[in-house]
Amino acid sequence: MTANQIVLQVIRALETADIPYMLVGSYSSNAFGVPRSTQDADFIIEPGDRSISAVAALIGPDIKLDPQLIFESVTLTSRYIATHEPSGFRIELFLRPDDEFQRSRFSRRVQKLFEDRLIWIPTAEDVIVQKLRWFARIKRSKDWDDIRHVAAVQQSRLDLPYIRHWCDQHGTRELFEKLLKEAEEIQPEQES
Repeated sequence: MTANQIVLQVIRALETADIPYMLVGSYSSNAFGVPRSTQDADFIIEPGDRSISAVAALIGPDIKLDPQLIFESVTLTSRYIATHEPSGFRIELFLRPDDEFQRSRFSRRVQKLFEDRLIWIPTAEDVIVQKLRWFARIKRSKDWDDIRHVAAVQQSRLDLPYIRHWCDQHGTRELFEKLLKEAEEIQPEQES
């Protein structure tokens, strides 16, 4: 089973359990930028009063979902972790944080074709804003590369006032302006 097949299996389980989700992390930046490989898939979920055990029962015997919530220090949120045991591929199901940006990001999610299925992901703008927040906090070079590529590929389609609004709120405006300058120098067609 490939990583994409595992992701689709989790999506089918979430949809069957009627749990709203969006696929985030490198999968969402891959959708708008330059694809790169990854060893995990991250989701934001809104389970409400639905039990996560329904998802555990639906995802199949090869994917084990730990029913215990774990606090994650990078995102400062709680998550469930599932592992595809044969491959070690990891799925993280983050509970949607209850702050203004996270509510906005989730409400703006869009559907995009992934393999043969429409799935929910954040907008390109929200990928940039969120990854800038992570980069400002922990300085992972892969986050910078991801958002630089998203900005380069999506340049003319980005809602810059929207991004600048949230960057002003999060203290990442200077990083964003630097990012825009770098993105202008990238030739997206040469990056693929």
